[in-house]
Amino acid sequence: MIKIAEVLPDHPTPLWRMVKQAGVNYVVAPLPHTVGNEKPWDFMPLLRMKQAFNDGGFEVAVIESRPPLEKAKLGLEGRDQEIDTACQLLENMGRVGIPVWCYEWMTQFNWMRTSVTTPGRGGALVTSFDYDLVKDAPPTPAGTVTDEQLWASLEYFLKRVVPVAEKAGVKLAMHPDDPPLSPIRGVARIMRSVENYQRLLDLVPSPVNGIALCQGNFTLMTDDLPGTIRHFGQQGKIFFAHFRDVRGDVHKYQETFHDEGKTDMLECMRAYKDIGFEGVLRPDHVPTMEGDSNDNPSYSSIGRLFAIGYITGLREAVYGKVAKAV
Repeated sequence: MIKIAEVLPDHPTPLWRMVKQAGVNYVVAPLPHTVGNEKPWDFMPLLRMKQAFNDGGFEVAVIESRPPLEKAKLGLEGRDQEIDTACQLLENMGRVGIPVWCYEWMTQFNWMRTSVTTPGRGGALVTSFDYDLVKDAPPTPAGTVTDEQLWASLEYFLKRVVPVAEKAGVKLAMHPDDPPLSPIRGVARIMRSVENYQRLLDLVPSPVNGIALCQGNFTLMTDDLPGTIRHFGQQGKIFFAHFRDVRGDVHKYQETFHDEGKTDMLECMRAYKDIGFEGVLRPDHVPTMEGDSNDNPSYSSIGRLFAIGYITGLREAVYGKVAKAV
């Protein structure tokens, strides 16, 4: 059955205690802090981070953070050194027993919003995107980046890292482009459709080449998200999930509370059960609620509590009370 996780910093904080009190036992971790000449992808920092989470009562299920990969994504000189670093991360994740690496193939900018203060339900603050506001924005320093360029660089990357991941026993979970719209500022975004995700899986076939199914992005790609979950789940390719929702379409949308977006979240939970998904999902991109700070938009504490409670209720409705044990 699915396991509920939260993204947490690599050192104990009040947030650790809060989500533990809410019943969360699994962690989506960043790359760890280091000491001296260490690098975050070295063995010892990863080991210490895992042990710190274990001491706090958590199991590290995913690392959702990346070493520098801009040269690799653009196919530039120096990409082999960046890919070597990714391989070192995967090898050491395998050694310490962290089973999933969530990565992405967005170059020049990562997830993009045009507002982080859009009023949501009851005055909660949510993030939003309006393509009309950025369609005439200047190009990035990289200039034009094409689909073909990114597919070629991704294939090169995967052919290097997949054998390493297979040997290490670490699964590669590709996160969607956010928003899944292309191009933006002259930069292509290839992880933008269900068809392109199937192309990813077929590009370098492997048991470790798979998907981070971010529902907030996938629901902008398809009108049948539960069917898409079943499509990829029947192939055994969903390694990690982000459980969130939006209102609108890919050109103009805003994020929502988990119970008010465009998606049938209960049917999505049923789909995860139907495919036998036993990995972790985490509530992602929550509204900033009254009494909380919007200093880190989409990741406020009170909004997380609402999301964890909502997802826990859905899980119990689909799996039964036994789900409380995980």
